[in-house]
Amino acid sequence: MKDVWDYFIGFYGTKDLEKTHKFYSGLLELELFEDQGKCKIYQIPNGGKIGFCEHLDDCGGENGPIITLVAKDVDKIYAHIARSGYKIPPFPEVNEEFGIYHFFVEDPSGYKVEIQKFVEDEDI
Repeated sequence: MKDVWDYFIGFYGTKDLEKTHKFYSGLLELELFEDQGKCKIYQIPNGGKIGFCEHLDDCGGENGPIITLVAKDVDKIYAHIARSGYKIPPFPEVNEEFGIYHFFVEDPSGYKVEIQKFVEDEDI
């Protein structure tokens, strides 16, 4: 069965598809893979896709799902987002429990978007 899968798409609800598009395509610079009218799907470099649809319930908020994008240079993305005016924490931080270096930003639908990289024990 391993050879039958092409890729993964996670779909999330949004109340404002255009604001969501500006966040993922504009700010995060993800390539639009498919515009289905009520849904937009974005290509994640090196694997997978993420989609947002107007007809799905928005489940953002404190206990909603977390959209995690793994990156080589968390600090570079942090600086880019900081310049955009989005509310983010003062600095990315190491989470020793999970062995990651990360920060969160909230997208226009209220989803927590985590930008992270895995770190080796000696980096923590």
